[in-house]
Amino acid sequence: MLENIIPSKVRRKILELYFHHIDDSYYLREIVRLIDEEVNAVKRELDILHDAKVLIRERRTNKVFYTLNKNYILYDEFLRIFTKSTSLADLLLKNNSRLGKVKFIVLSTKYVKRTPIKEDEIYALFVGVIVVPEVESIMNSAKKEFGWEINFTVMTVDEFQFRKKNNDPFIWKFLKQPKVMLVGQEEDLVK
Repeated sequence: MLENIIPSKVRRKILELYFHHIDDSYYLREIVRLIDEEVNAVKRELDILHDAKVLIRERRTNKVFYTLNKNYILYDEFLRIFTKSTSLADLLLKNNSRLGKVKFIVLSTKYVKRTPIKEDEIYALFVGVIVVPEVESIMNSAKKEFGWEINFTVMTVDEFQFRKKNNDPFIWKFLKQPKVMLVGQEEDLVK
């Protein structure tokens, strides 16, 4: 999907590693092992990403660690792009036809940031005529990698519109936070 925009396969793998683990720091040999690429290619791409200010370089003892620069001007945009390449997003998109007649699938950026949520919050919203057992199956398999329960809500289009129109705090709290559209357009979601 990103091959035409980011032609370097090694750069894509590095960006994906960092945007899927946004709080982690890695050193060169560790990145080489994790993305399974040649050390010289990885070093070259790390230098490019550091020069572009996407990554921060820091020397600790005898190793140089690289960390994602959360102040990078395109950080939020890249976060949304690479959320679409997480295993959960991949499962949802590949199995979209099995999920029913889906109008919207929306992930909170809290999912990719691995931010714990309150009991009355969700990581994902599904709107349409949804096959709930299919969604549950996907969410349970993604839970293994994520590490804890991935709270989600399923609604029909009518219920979603009704709750939105009546200023349901649960819905509006979710809609006001940063999110990633997997299916549908954000303008249609919030109007």
